[in-house]
Amino acid sequence: MKLPVIDIIIPAYNEESSIGLVLADIPIGWAREVLVCNNASTDKTAEVSRDAGATVLNENRKGYGSACLRGLEYIKNRPESEWPDIVVFLDGDYSDHPEELPLLVKPILEDGMDMVIGSRALGNMERGAMLPQQIFGNWLATNLIRLFYSYHFTDLGPFRAIKFDKLLELKMEDPDFGWTVEMQVKAAQKKYRCMEIPVSYRQRIGVSKVSGTFSGTLMAGHKILWTIFKYL
Repeated sequence: MKLPVIDIIIPAYNEESSIGLVLADIPIGWAREVLVCNNASTDKTAEVSRDAGATVLNENRKGYGSACLRGLEYIKNRPESEWPDIVVFLDGDYSDHPEELPLLVKPILEDGMDMVIGSRALGNMERGAMLPQQIFGNWLATNLIRLFYSYHFTDLGPFRAIKFDKLLELKMEDPDFGWTVEMQVKAAQKKYRCMEIPVSYRQRIGVSKVSGTFSGTLMAGHKILWTIFKYL
């Protein structure tokens, strides 16, 4: 089977202790280019990433979505003939399992799916990898998407793959916590062929910048709910 052209976008903020492990576990030969979008880190995230062979893109505007948008901008600025077939999003904290990338893109390659979400809810999740508020937030958000958009998801998981042309059609814009849910809501609106696969998930290295703080959890929850209703 001829492999598609796959680029990987990894948003990263102060992940010097984990990003090297993430990059090392990406299956050899599956990614044309790995883009670490360094989101105003104050540690050695950029240096470790370069040493591991990644392309480092700096984005000083803080926010998960801002980092992802920087990676998307970089890819779009290539000549159209050099655009990838698929873009994979992956977190830089080593909570995802990069070695499962072939399983993530398989439904796109073999079944014609437009987008595949790696579901932590369906997969093998290490005890304590997600806090109770994250589990509840995912349950609430995915049920609201089912109610208002008639699409069945079980997770807003960060590990996901999408055809690049379909990603461009979504005109992504969220600069922070609403990025993942924006993608799923807009995909539902456009009636994309979407599915989930079970993925493994472990406790992240370091403290979460979102769920690890009360204020971060509140802001993320508010933004996710606001995004779901925004596109109705």
